[in-house]
Amino acid sequence: MQLPEPYQQQAQAGQPNPGEPAESANAQAQKLIEAVNEALADQHATSYRDDTPLPVIGTAAPVPQPGRPPMSQRATDASALMLSGGVATALVGGTASLVMVASGSADPVVCAIVVGAPTALVLAIGRVVGRVKATVEAAPPTHHHHYNGDVVQDSRSITTTTRGVIANTRNQAR
Repeated sequence: MQLPEPYQQQAQAGQPNPGEPAESANAQAQKLIEAVNEALADQHATSYRDDTPLPVIGTAAPVPQPGRPPMSQRATDASALMLSGGVATALVGGTASLVMVASGSADPVVCAIVVGAPTALVLAIGRVVGRVKATVEAAPPTHHHHYNGDVVQDSRSITTTTRGVIANTRNQAR
């Protein structure tokens, strides 16, 4: 690094610049360059990057989880309906068997009514529950607004009329 001409003469003569400390500008610049080089060298020593790939699958063996396996809400609802229908069918089948055994000979129409009625009832209740659930989910959420002070409610409505081959729209505020 070269110093301007007047400073070079003063540095050679050993006379410090009045605005500068006793140490020469060259020495200060050299210290600054050494500090920057040292900081850059230390930067690599304080940071570490591990480039080894992460394992996709762990080493632990899979463990069966308790409860029902994860599935969609619709699949869960269908599963519950099938389980309920299976229980109802077992009860109805058992009842029908007892009736036939107890009577010795049963009328086929009576057996059909006894066997078919609970199953139809379960299916009808399932449909009603499904419709009620769909209605509740489709209903808009309830909003509660709390105000402090005067409230002005504007209930104007706008009526739009469009007539003619070339459409002219007239909006009327009421």
